[in-house]
Amino acid sequence: MKHHVTVGVDGSPEGRAAARWGAREAALRQVPLRLVHAVDWPANPAVPRPGRERADRWADEALTEALTDVRRRHPQVEVTTRCLYGRPAAALAVEAGDAGLLVLGSRGPGGPVGFLIGSVGLSTVVATETPVALVRVSGEPEGAGPAPSGGIVVGVDIHEAADRVLSFAFEEADRRGCALRAVHGWKLPAAYAYAPFFDPDDEREIGRSVMRMLDDMLLPWRRKFPEVSVTHHAFMGSAGGQLVMAATGADLVVVGRRHRQSPLGSHLGRVAHAVLHHAVAPVAVIAH
Repeated sequence: MKHHVTVGVDGSPEGRAAARWGAREAALRQVPLRLVHAVDWPANPAVPRPGRERADRWADEALTEALTDVRRRHPQVEVTTRCLYGRPAAALAVEAGDAGLLVLGSRGPGGPVGFLIGSVGLSTVVATETPVALVRVSGEPEGAGPAPSGGIVVGVDIHEAADRVLSFAFEEADRRGCALRAVHGWKLPAAYAYAPFFDPDDEREIGRSVMRMLDDMLLPWRRKFPEVSVTHHAFMGSAGGQLVMAATGADLVVVGRRHRQSPLGSHLGRVAHAVLHHAVAPVAVIAH
């Protein structure tokens, strides 16, 4: 069975933006689209019926609106709807289990300062191993098509296994027929903080070594996707900050997050956290 694209909708402008982006992605992948709405209402006979009826009516309206819109825009895409009950983050994470991609909307305050990712979106991202794309509401009119065509940007950590991240990024660039930019940020070893003097040649040599490692990591994927135009850049500094700047004009930014647990549960790393909160382009988060 082909992996479908799942989109969480809630009747908001963010949900509509996510549904439209998800429908375009399903058309590119040539897979079905599933629109889901999570009702945070306990399925318990003791709960008053009128409240449940209002919640169900709101869910029906949100799903019908999104369904009508994406069918009009992408009549070739097979679309189904589903209403879920339970905590939205948990319900969406379970629903994403058999999907190839989960798409969610995220609020932006109206300027180029990026996402205001809510607790539901953040909790869902860390609760699933399925790739999650977060889509910001565009400043363009609702009828406008996709504007940016700046290719795909992927953040690469040369010190971690990045196969899932690179596979996703290269496949997206290949199906969209666009360029791919790989970005890596590095820092000087901690010992340099205690050195009595600093030799600039050391920094340049470390930079060259990092570039070689990045090039070696990308080489198998260049060979697998020879049609994808790839550039790569390694710099000394914050990877999150550089990715946020590179996101301007990009079609999609791809970042990885380590699938790890803390005493407080799963969490995002610093780079993914910075990009999710500040990038202006859609962001795909890949667990690895």
